[in-house]
Amino acid sequence: MENTMTKNPLGYEKLPKLLRGFAIPSIIAMLVSSLYNIVDQIFIGQGVGYLGNAATNVAFPLTTICLAIALLIGIGSASNFSLSLGAGDNEKAARITGNAVCMMLVFGILYAILIEIFLNPMLTAFGATTEIMPYAQSYTRITAIGMPLLIMTNALSNLARADGSPKYSMLCMVVGAVINTILDPIFIFVFDLGIAGAAWATIIGQFFSFLLAVRYIWKFKSVQLKREHFRLNKKLCLTTASLGMSNSLNQLALCVVQIVLNNSLTYYGARSVYGSEIPLAACGIVMKTNAILLAIIIGISQGSQPIIGFNYGARKYDRVRGIYKLAIGCNLVISAVGFILFQFFPRQIIAIFGTGDAAYYEFAVKFMRIFLFMVLVNGVQLISSNFFAAIGKPVKGMVLSLTRQVFFLIPLILILPLIMGIDGLMYAAPIADAFAFATTLFLIGRELRSMKRLESEEKGMAGQTALS
Repeated sequence: MENTMTKNPLGYEKLPKLLRGFAIPSIIAMLVSSLYNIVDQIFIGQGVGYLGNAATNVAFPLTTICLAIALLIGIGSASNFSLSLGAGDNEKAARITGNAVCMMLVFGILYAILIEIFLNPMLTAFGATTEIMPYAQSYTRITAIGMPLLIMTNALSNLARADGSPKYSMLCMVVGAVINTILDPIFIFVFDLGIAGAAWATIIGQFFSFLLAVRYIWKFKSVQLKREHFRLNKKLCLTTASLGMSNSLNQLALCVVQIVLNNSLTYYGARSVYGSEIPLAACGIVMKTNAILLAIIIGISQGSQPIIGFNYGARKYDRVRGIYKLAIGCNLVISAVGFILFQFFPRQIIAIFGTGDAAYYEFAVKFMRIFLFMVLVNGVQLISSNFFAAIGKPVKGMVLSLTRQVFFLIPLILILPLIMGIDGLMYAAPIADAFAFATTLFLIGRELRSMKRLESEEKGMAGQTALS
């Protein structure tokens, strides 16, 4: 193990330098990934109108589920990969990689088929109204083709980052987003394809990202992949799923929240002065704007994952605690900037996504300010959840993933509107965020104290060995 530590910079390089090297490319990759939806939203808003924006909001849970699958495999295999490298077991790391590639293929193809078969019932469940449904169908039937590509790209980029190639991971995402950004206005405005044009631009960009991601299979630095490594192994599949579960459940919980929120906005919106479409469109813009902030926080979290996993596997607990605290500090600075923008410049942000009447702007501004009021502390829960996955404790990560979305937010979305009407949907989020933050502080505090005890015990045993 000591030999591994001296060879791999994750075990000895200064933590701020490591976090910069891994987190910055990861942040760029996550920002670029979120741009797929943001760019679509902007051009659709300008070229199709707010019904088009509402349609992409209705379709967004399908992308969220896709990313949940990618994180289940990508984060799970990357965490196991890092822990194996830290323990000096490179052969196991190679088997983990080959198994993960097989999982990506199987899950990606099955998911695309399920979308095509059950599209209409799913869109209805996600909150599509009669006016929105044609736009949502047109957009989703096309983007479903790219779901396997999205799963492969995101999952492989996590493995590339764990292998010590964060810049290559970033490149995979950047290439696709640049292509998507160029093609969006051409397909929507020049070829007059409307919302279908945005969908075609998205999957063409995803295809080129996919090609780059697959190319890395032959470029791994830490392991040498052979044909026998590319097979499904039940035990490795279960371990991968358990380590990736917290991140995956967080995405799935977001999807469930989106579905419940969409239907609640439609129901209570129809009973307000805003109608059913305005709240749905405004919510889509607010959620996708917040996705930019979340992309940065997730980038920090994913950038810290290989460092945490390797050092925990090598029992360097002081470095594990150090990188976690550094990641939290960076998150708080970024979140403070987001809070200022959301609270003081909401109308300017919303105007980027197209035009609307006075009622639309009134609701959207109010929704952004209230719904995102607690963004300052949201990232603490997200980074802490990923921290538990990185150290091989998926159950605690899973609990944290579910606290905000499932245990607190969904019940509040269902209860508060009964008392406050549509305003209750806005206030549900900051209240849930406060409860989730308190839960996170409790669990992470216990874990850090436990890690200090382990460190003291190992030092004591080392001292006794030296004396004997």
